Amino acid sequence: MVEPSDVHGEGDRGASSVSVQPPERAAFDSTVGQSAETEGLPLLLGTYAPKIDIKGRVALPAKMRAQLGSGLVISRGQERCVYLLPHSEFRRMAARIQHISVGNKAARNYLRVFLSGAVDQEPDKQGRVLVPQMLRDYASLGDDIVVIGVGTRAEIWNRQAWESYLQAQEQGYSDIADDVLQDMDW
Repeated sequence: MVEPSDVHGEGDRGASSVSVQPPERAAFDSTVGQSAETEGLPLLLGTYAPKIDIKGRVALPAKMRAQLGSGLVISRGQERCVYLLPHSEFRRMAARIQHISVGNKAARNYLRVFLSGAVDQEPDKQGRVLVPQMLRDYASLGDDIVVIGVGTRAEIWNRQAWESYLQAQEQGYSDIADDVLQDMDW
């Protein structure tokens, strides 16, 4: 659970972050540890608690804005969250799904839903992005939200849904890590 005592002020109009923050942007431009597929993509980290205004705008944390760039795509995410993706990552994902969708009905269905709910966005001068009403409804986004960094994308969650999800996932975190990380060289 993300408690107010766990987050620290970011100075981004209500945005807060966990104490572990990414290093300066220049470090992310390094090719060390990157494959050709991930080279040049952002590495979004942390948990932030900005507010969503009455018009549905979210002020993105400065660190995420710098990583996401000026143009991004907002779309339906898994587990009823909203994805924020840089254009390059969105195009990469869509191309991979389109490549397999021709002969795969599940992939075709996923692609239809994924692309039909996607919207191009550019942050305004205050660094806010508009989350369309259909996506706010999809993810049950009200006043109390969190924005999390998930590598090459950010996700916007209803805070209560995120806390429930995180609590459920933390119970098996070590067991899952054994399966997910088994082939990694440390």
